[in-house]
Amino acid sequence: MPSDARILIVDDHEDTLYALESALAPLGYRLARATSGDEALKQVLRGQVGLLLLDVRMPGVSGLDVVRYLRRLEQTQHIPVVLLTGFGLDPELTATAFGLGVADLITKPVDPWTLRTKIRYLYDAHQRHLALEQEIRDLRALLKDPPHPGPAMPHPPPPHPDARVPYQRDAQNAASAAGPTPTPAPDRT
Repeated sequence: MPSDARILIVDDHEDTLYALESALAPLGYRLARATSGDEALKQVLRGQVGLLLLDVRMPGVSGLDVVRYLRRLEQTQHIPVVLLTGFGLDPELTATAFGLGVADLITKPVDPWTLRTKIRYLYDAHQRHLALEQEIRDLRALLKDPPHPGPAMPHPPPPHPDARVPYQRDAQNAASAAGPTPTPAPDRT
């Protein structure tokens, strides 16, 4: 079940946006689009962006500039970014992109099946990560402020690693049910 977070597709060419939306539509995620780096930054800063599919070279604010800005902000620094380039993967671009922490760098034209596979994996992994972080925050809040203040409930001891050994509690109950342990008579020999 997809979350409310959107996948933001950013490219300055309308035909490329359409092709990318068509390729990702079968995933069932919410998609949004932007035609410039400035517009992309505004949408990301408004929230609810779970992944960014971003063209590297755009007029004005480039894809790399967008990533640099996002990585400086705490609320956006962990959003997965996939960069797209139509100019090939030169070593300088690759080093810069991965140095900024992008998740992947893909060349155009894009194979739709490959794109869907990568996006599904990255988006779902990021959503699971966010869910775990929320669960940790919730558990920490419970530890700081227990829901029912009152007498502490005794916890049963953990089971012995050897299943043949009875629980400590069961051993105590058996001893009390048998009555007092008889004291041996003194040896008079």
